Amino acid sequence: MTEITRTRAMFCDLLNLPRGKYVPVDVAASGSIGFARGAFAVSFDRDLITVPGCGVYDGLPDMELRLDDTRRASWQGATEIALGDLYVDDQPFGLCPRGALKRAVADWEALGFAPMVGLETEAFIFQRDEDGVWRPYDTPGAFVYGTGPENDPRGIMDEIWETSVKAGIPLESMNGEYDNGQFELTMRFDHALKACDDTFLMKTMAREVAMKKGLLLTFMPKPVPDRGGSGLHVNFSFAGPDGQNAIAPVGGLSDLARHAMAGLIHHHQSLAGLLATTVNSYDRLAAGSLAGYWANWAEDHRLVTTRCSTKSSKSARLEHRMSDCATSPYQAVAAVLQAARLGFEGKMPLQPAEDLDGLENVREKRHIPSGLDKSLNALDADVKLRKAVGEAYCDALLFLKRDEFGRLQGKSVDEVRDFYLPFI
Repeated sequence: MTEITRTRAMFCDLLNLPRGKYVPVDVAASGSIGFARGAFAVSFDRDLITVPGCGVYDGLPDMELRLDDTRRASWQGATEIALGDLYVDDQPFGLCPRGALKRAVADWEALGFAPMVGLETEAFIFQRDEDGVWRPYDTPGAFVYGTGPENDPRGIMDEIWETSVKAGIPLESMNGEYDNGQFELTMRFDHALKACDDTFLMKTMAREVAMKKGLLLTFMPKPVPDRGGSGLHVNFSFAGPDGQNAIAPVGGLSDLARHAMAGLIHHHQSLAGLLATTVNSYDRLAAGSLAGYWANWAEDHRLVTTRCSTKSSKSARLEHRMSDCATSPYQAVAAVLQAARLGFEGKMPLQPAEDLDGLENVREKRHIPSGLDKSLNALDADVKLRKAVGEAYCDALLFLKRDEFGRLQGKSVDEVRDFYLPFI
């Protein structure tokens, strides 16, 4: 057995970057690692901006990563992984995505329900051509739901699967997606925090495994304009006080499920500011796409935003299809759970299900805003959702993302892609 000589202490920031430090195991055993709060004020192009809560004009003071007691296996030799929550002045740091998720879970648990979550992620692989330009992975025989060498001639997904097993990252399935070089990696259902921790680590691991093979695996929403988009589907249910699934306990949708979906629909436009957080996100979200464009729902219908499945009372779930993996799993799940809770607590009525094809015909008229700037404005105006997710959190995200939008305004599709591609 390999001796563990270092701990990789990790946290997720507002840009969905996996920040952290390597420290000796005995240092990690103290349970706390210090970081500069200004890490949350650094843009993708490494400018330091005055994100509220980061103390940019106060000397960039410290924040503290308080590590979980449990250590995770790593995909790197002689290394263990430690996750945790960020604190400032002995209080939870309001900008911590993992903390925002924990608040959402606690809000549901106070109502007697434990959120259970399963996340579906989608990604493209790129390879460098002779000129050093990143091009889509060459998979001439690929097809949707494909497996094996025709879909993955260099075996990169095989290695990701094997590495996930060694690292204890619970993949449920993996397959070729709609386009060449595109793959779906689905995580197993678990308690919300565990599910998001697993997904955060899986995404980090998959990109690092690919990079070691000279490839770039990207979860960018729409890296190739004339190909399909990549989403982050949030599947969720609730274990009730009796431990049973509360979505459809007797075969039909429960009142909880109906009110939760009504909350998601009510907050549809402002949710985009939390779930589709890049300029590139809005190339994926369009009418007629298999993504969360319309403010609608239906049973087992992949062209609505909230798809429900009630065939089995045990595995019944709701699936929200708007988000993409440029958003962290913590932020995406926190936002979906909070919008659903607002619907449940407000006993919001659920509109009729979409009964048209969703490709060329829909009954719904409301849809997401037309771009990141408008979605951020919708979030800013939605006081109830902002308070539910966390006002400090939303204030910082709005500042960071409005700055990002300004940097990319007027840029070409290729320039926007090249801005995001190294990071997402």
